[in-house]
Amino acid sequence: MSNRPVLCAIDADGIATVTLNRPDVHNAVDEAVIDAFHKALVKVERDDRARMVVIGGHGTSFCAGADLNWMKRTAGYDQDQNRREALAFANMLRTLDTLGKPTIARVHGPVYGGGVGIVAACDIAIGSREAVFCFSEVRLGLIPAMISPYAVAAIGARRARRYMLTAERIDAAEAYRIGLLHDLCEAENLDENIAALVSHVLRAGPAAMAACKTLIAQVAHREIDAPLVDHTARAIAATRASPEGREGIAAFLDKRHPAWVADTGASARKAAAKKRRTRK
Repeated sequence: MSNRPVLCAIDADGIATVTLNRPDVHNAVDEAVIDAFHKALVKVERDDRARMVVIGGHGTSFCAGADLNWMKRTAGYDQDQNRREALAFANMLRTLDTLGKPTIARVHGPVYGGGVGIVAACDIAIGSREAVFCFSEVRLGLIPAMISPYAVAAIGARRARRYMLTAERIDAAEAYRIGLLHDLCEAENLDENIAALVSHVLRAGPAAMAACKTLIAQVAHREIDAPLVDHTARAIAATRASPEGREGIAAFLDKRHPAWVADTGASARKAAAKKRRTRK
């Protein structure tokens, strides 16, 4: 296995995988991981072959939060140095959150601190029943600052008050109940469930999905007033008049697949079929 801290690959169907690759330290993050992860996201965003991204971790953990040696180094930094380090992680999460392509978190094992932020910043999060989460920062006299916008958006302010203040362990069932995970499955079915989601995503228009993500960010928690109503009308008008929108409508009326569906999804379908055969 490569010794690079983050692996990035794009398959023939346009499915990009960005994988934390430090299993010996449970995929804990430090400045090198943050930089590599951020660069991988930017690479995927700019690559027209990539239709979507699956975020995961090698080994027994998704991400155990901050690397202990990194924490030792930052303890000796002054406030300005700490701000620069923190800003790098915050910018990485922002890039993940605003990526113009759908993101799916493939969650297994322990997910602590910054790892929870990565999960919360993804569009969809699917976890195994063995996954466990924790906002562990307060036990170290710290706060979950950079991850807070995404975690609060995922689970709500009231639940965030409990779990960020107590640093309780959150099992997978509770993470699903409070909205940190969208779905649960057995560990052996995790890849098959991801493949099923991927097959749905690959049927959607790439530009439409990017526009949809932007739309959600623009309308969330806003008053439904005249400017917002006008904005939504302009948004659908723009997509209807776009080449992708015209192709999608034409394909529907002609009872055929749109151009972006014709030759995609084969790898995901084959992988899912193989797993079903293996279980029989």
